[in-house]
Amino acid sequence: MTSLEMAKKIAGILDSKRATDLSVLEIGKVTSLGDYFVVASAGSTTQVKALADEVDMQLSKAGFEPKRIEGYQTSTWILMDYYDVMVHIFNEETREFYALDRLWADAPRIDISDVIVEE
Repeated sequence: MTSLEMAKKIAGILDSKRATDLSVLEIGKVTSLGDYFVVASAGSTTQVKALADEVDMQLSKAGFEPKRIEGYQTSTWILMDYYDVMVHIFNEETREFYALDRLWADAPRIDISDVIVEE
């Protein structure tokens, strides 16, 4: 699985569990941290944990384990590091405060309309 395929798979998993404001940023063109950021929001710390748990479970089933997971205890911002793909799951207030999308405005956004279910 390529890093783009993984980023899109993660976006699809998050969408299926009702994450909001999903975006995939191609950071590999502006930094050596990795290839993609997947960024999502949730309405509560409980939902932040549930989203992280679902990503972890689904990717584990597919044979992918994270290098590390940070922020699980407070669950206002959970970072899941899948080597070339970093997953950021925020509660809404924390996402607004840190404004990751603005900080990485130079990173191209990836079209994820093929993995997002419109309601």
